Amino acid sequence: MLRRPKPTDSEADLLREQEHFLTSGAPSAASVVRRPDKRRGEAGEGEGRSGENEGSQRDVVTIEDLPDQLPSLTPAPPKKSRFKASRVTFEDEDAEERLDRHDTHVSAVLSRIVERDTSSTPISLPAFTGMAFPKVLHRSETSNQVPLSSAGGKKSIFARQIAPQKLKECKTTLHSSSEAAPTPETSMDTDQCDAAEPAAVSGPRLVSGQGLRGPDNSGETTRIHMENQAKLQAMSQSEILEEQKKLLSQLDPRLVDFVRSRKAQSVPSFPSPSKHPKDKSATEDPPVQDVSRESGSCSAAVLCQKPQEVEMEGEEEELSAPPPAVTEEDLPVKPQKEWVHMNKLEPEKLEWLRDLPEPRRKGTKKAMQARFDFAGTLIPPTEDLPTHLGLHHHGEEPERAGYSLQELFLLSRSQVIQQRTLSLSTLANILSKARAGEYVSVLKGSVTSTLLDAGLLFLLRFALDDSVEGVMSAAVHALKALLVCAEDEECLDCTFSWFRGLASFPLLPSAQEEEDEEDEGLDESMKETAKEKEERKSDHEVARQDAVKGLLKMKLLPRLRYILEVVRPSPRVVQDVLEILTRLARHSSSSATQVLDSPRLMETVMSEFLPTSWSPSSQSIYGLPLSSAMKLLRVLATSGRHACARLLNSLGASERLSHLLSAEPNELLLEPTESLRITTEAYRLWAIAAGYGQACKLYMDLYPALVTALQSVHRLPPASDPLLPLQLQRFLALLSLLTQVTHTAGCHQELQAGMVSSGGEECPPPPPVSWGHVTGLQTSLMGHLKGFIKNLDDPLQKDGSLTLIPVYLVYLEAYYHQLSRQNCFKPVETLQELELLTSDVLLPLMSHSVVQSLIKNLKSSSVVCNAQAIPLGPEITNNLPGLACTGWRNRPGLVAPSSPFPLLTGLGLLLETITGIHKDLSSKFTGLLLSEPVTGYLRSCSQATPSLSHTKAWLLRHEHHLLYLLLLLAHRLVPLDSEVAKHASLYHQVALVVLPWLLPGSEYLAHELLSTIVFSKDLISEGHSGGPEAVELGELKLHEETQKDTSPSLQTVGALLREACVQLPSIRGCFLTHLAHLESSVIVSRDALLGHNPWIKSHLLPELTGPILPSDWPFLPLVSLYEQAGVSDGGGLAVEELPQGALQAVTHCLQWLLLLEVWREEALKVVLPVAKFARLSCVFLCSSDLFLERPVQRLTWGLFRLLTRSTKLDSLDLNVPPPGLASFQDLYSALVSQYEAVSFGDRLFGCWVLLPLQRRYSTTMRLAVFGEHVGMLRSLGVTLEQLSIPIERFTSPPEDSLPLLRLYFRSLVTGTLKCSWCPVLYVAALSHVNSFIFSQDAAAQEVETARHSMLRKIYYLTDEVLRSHLLLFRLPQHHLQLGFDMYEQLPPIRAKRLERVLGLQESSVDKGD
Repeated sequence: MLRRPKPTDSEADLLREQEHFLTSGAPSAASVVRRPDKRRGEAGEGEGRSGENEGSQRDVVTIEDLPDQLPSLTPAPPKKSRFKASRVTFEDEDAEERLDRHDTHVSAVLSRIVERDTSSTPISLPAFTGMAFPKVLHRSETSNQVPLSSAGGKKSIFARQIAPQKLKECKTTLHSSSEAAPTPETSMDTDQCDAAEPAAVSGPRLVSGQGLRGPDNSGETTRIHMENQAKLQAMSQSEILEEQKKLLSQLDPRLVDFVRSRKAQSVPSFPSPSKHPKDKSATEDPPVQDVSRESGSCSAAVLCQKPQEVEMEGEEEELSAPPPAVTEEDLPVKPQKEWVHMNKLEPEKLEWLRDLPEPRRKGTKKAMQARFDFAGTLIPPTEDLPTHLGLHHHGEEPERAGYSLQELFLLSRSQVIQQRTLSLSTLANILSKARAGEYVSVLKGSVTSTLLDAGLLFLLRFALDDSVEGVMSAAVHALKALLVCAEDEECLDCTFSWFRGLASFPLLPSAQEEEDEEDEGLDESMKETAKEKEERKSDHEVARQDAVKGLLKMKLLPRLRYILEVVRPSPRVVQDVLEILTRLARHSSSSATQVLDSPRLMETVMSEFLPTSWSPSSQSIYGLPLSSAMKLLRVLATSGRHACARLLNSLGASERLSHLLSAEPNELLLEPTESLRITTEAYRLWAIAAGYGQACKLYMDLYPALVTALQSVHRLPPASDPLLPLQLQRFLALLSLLTQVTHTAGCHQELQAGMVSSGGEECPPPPPVSWGHVTGLQTSLMGHLKGFIKNLDDPLQKDGSLTLIPVYLVYLEAYYHQLSRQNCFKPVETLQELELLTSDVLLPLMSHSVVQSLIKNLKSSSVVCNAQAIPLGPEITNNLPGLACTGWRNRPGLVAPSSPFPLLTGLGLLLETITGIHKDLSSKFTGLLLSEPVTGYLRSCSQATPSLSHTKAWLLRHEHHLLYLLLLLAHRLVPLDSEVAKHASLYHQVALVVLPWLLPGSEYLAHELLSTIVFSKDLISEGHSGGPEAVELGELKLHEETQKDTSPSLQTVGALLREACVQLPSIRGCFLTHLAHLESSVIVSRDALLGHNPWIKSHLLPELTGPILPSDWPFLPLVSLYEQAGVSDGGGLAVEELPQGALQAVTHCLQWLLLLEVWREEALKVVLPVAKFARLSCVFLCSSDLFLERPVQRLTWGLFRLLTRSTKLDSLDLNVPPPGLASFQDLYSALVSQYEAVSFGDRLFGCWVLLPLQRRYSTTMRLAVFGEHVGMLRSLGVTLEQLSIPIERFTSPPEDSLPLLRLYFRSLVTGTLKCSWCPVLYVAALSHVNSFIFSQDAAAQEVETARHSMLRKIYYLTDEVLRSHLLLFRLPQHHLQLGFDMYEQLPPIRAKRLERVLGLQESSVDKGD
């Protein structure tokens, strides 16, 4: 065996190996191929050459599997043939023949090359001149140059200098060789020379004669050209135009474009009339032949372009003529001879000097491009604005004022600083108006989405890096306009003092699940984590899904820090930067952490904009405390207790709070408005910290200042004072702080006891403030509340009082709630105190006329009841969610000044607490529940279906709190008051509707609803007021009316309902068990809602992914059992043993579903009937014998009867895929397979399988039964009486699927389908086959042949019974024994058809004989 050469081998070793290889005779890995020289003919010609020719040939070494060309390093787009689409190919054509016909070898092409005859070509020597070459160009001689328009496009100065000499030579050559035939080269030159003289006769421009053989080829082309000219001169103008139209309709458009391009290349522009006066007459009055020739060459272009112009601007062609060409007299400044390059007018370049035409509305209905002024206002297309505004420019539509988005993008990358600044400022104004919704009604699509898709984020991020401060400031302002909505922030600030108003949802985009194909089929351990996938994405991909994440990924925070720390911009830019940082912190806890962790960013904010000391004489904003900086700290503190602790301790926020709140606002050496704002934000930050149990030592240190601030509540400015809203916000923030401190102090005792019992392990340390520190505030605050209730009678103080009263109610609720948990709680004294509170404060407040009129706005202010009536809101994009609070002060809403929600929520909280302590007080508040506004509001809520989004979630959360509190009050009053008990079913209905609405963060509310209200016997009044008996009577009445023998299970629905009412506690336990996975979330939510502040981890609510519970939660035990035991690892159906307690869980679930279907049908209206059917199918799919259990059988029979009522059957659409499934056919296939395996002919399972076989549903399921699963027909013994569905739904309309009809016929004829085995499908198959064979409708030949074949086979059947059933079938009749009616004999028309079919057969047999 030959060895491979080694690096250590010498030359002798290589020669020795070569000799060994040659003697062995082994085949070589490379072969020598002698390629023919293309310049010397074919390969055979070189073989007979001499040895020296052979020696000159090159040896080419080829290696197998090695391409001739190196692969391209950069992927190129695949090349497409221009002629491939025009070729006609046939499927049966042989590829080899087509290749031989089209792809000829290169030798065939090269063999036909013939040298042209140049014997008659004149050879002219260049003319000798005494001038230098090239001639020196003087500017004084530029007038002798050929004008640019006639020189054939853009040429250099030298080329234009040589052009006159070339023209002279062309004319000389033309005269000297007029008798000789010109060559192709001279023809081309002549053509160009003649083009300069429009009156001369030019030669052909397309035909050159190069393809003609013989010496006189050019003469032939000239003769052809002269004939064409003669024909054109003999034709009239109309005939020429008609021929042109005919040619244009017949020629390929690409060929027409080619002709136009040749014309444009060969005809330069005419000289200016001012420089050639002698040609003026010829230009103005051309001869007829010139007109005809010109029309023949270029009218095609005119005729092609004109319809398009008419279509786009239909009215403009009639209204205005095109503007005349610009002359020297039209110019406002006359050009002088000394000016460089101004010796000739160029109209196309001087158009901009002309006065602008008036803007006109186009006749077309197509949308026009939006244009904006510098303030971001949309300019109507017909508005004529003066030019001094600077809104006109040399764009596509110079007559229209304003700038389009595309033009603004272009200007933002300009090299001129002013243009960059102006474009970014304009974009900022446009974004502000777009986010406010000003363009929604006048523009198509979303401006914000369009800008983001165009790369606005990257544009602004690049502009932030600009070295010019003006451009950078404009970019900051535009970024603020994109991210921050001022009205959203105002709404969040207004709701801060509401119950749990300090908590908020993160402004994260809706989660979009992306299927990563790379991870399919991999182990969980090998799959990429979410963090790794996020890091692998590009900036563009991240920004497309989440704009804030994209900005953070593009290093926005270090740049903003640089702007604040180094650039030190103007006050407006500083405010914009702080607001941008606030919006970034609202995005999520991770974004807030990034803001905190950014190097030197927060240190700069604290030192420059929240200093501990400042001077009022400072001219700059730097060194002064800013409210926006304090708000940034507050939003950062909301993200988590650890972030709040860092702010208070590491960054010195606690020290800032002491400096700002220890003095009155007017003593802070700041502007009055700024001092009120910054103290308000300081109180809010302190309230956030107190909500974690932090900064409580500060409470003891600043207690005198807090008392002083509380006493100043009586010194509110008058209603006309512009500082009143700021003063009110300051008091609201102060009361929120006191509420949180009260909650924290109430937990001191529990934490102290827990720390002692656990030795300080796994227990938060008790806060410094205890219950004794806060008890002294309650008396003074109670006095304030009484004073505000009295002030409701004063019209000037009414609005301020209504603003403050809800926060006092929330504080009192916190006080009494925590008081009941203390060791110092004295029940007798507290009960007396609560009675006084009720009689002196709460009842007068509820009965006051102002409060009563406010409650009337309950329904109009509701988000739930007005989900469909919300007006057009601002532009919200998927990757940049917002709250859509634009115009909230001027329209009814939850946060509007006329909204009763804050007052009713505070009142409901206090009522829940005091009625829990003093039970007898509940009956005194029946008037609130029985009032018409509250009852009407609850009735509207029971029928509402609100949608979920960021724009509504933050409001829905507050409305859910109010609904929950009203339901708790109703639950207390129903057993005590008969009038309230009359509305028990309404309250229960509202509870069932609200439960699947609850959002993340309200898990405790859902738990309480399930534990107390949803399964309450008191609210299900039908269970103890004759409800089951009424159901039984209704079923008996229906039975008497229909006279139909029904299943015994129908009469037991009343008994089943009675049993379900008895089992309500067990049913509640079953559902709570299946929701045990939410326990941790319930605990977190409970701590937040009940004020267990030291245990709260974050005031940022969980991500808004959807409601807590699915809308089909009543089916949850069934679905959970199916997921556990119904599907095996291999994807098939498992029939293993059920988990312990599964039968009881399924029974309780079915009992609850039966109760809801009978008495609370509206509560399940959000679940589609097909979804109900699919969920209930889990009874049959999760086990082999579960459906055979007696309690399950009885309950499922009852539910089946309810689902198949005549009023419900039409709404059961199985063609719609159920939620969670790709299609219903997949579920039905599993059902049929399970029926074949384990049904044992069960009648209930049989009814379940028969339901989808109705005629109106998909044919696929009937094909599956009569095709793949035809064996199940042997055990599908459901009778017509047992099936509660009319048989007509299976037989009408007649079947039109020929494959299914053949399966019907085959199953009947072969005996697979018999009346005794499967009565329902037997009747259906008979009906469809009978209708098919005797149908008189015209049909295709195949269908008609199948009819005849079936009819003949039926006639010759040996089974007389089946033969008579098929021929004499009349109508389905469920009360008859067979299930259908029969003719005594065939009707005449059918008998004639049978005779005709049989006669056709006999005649064909005779012909065959």
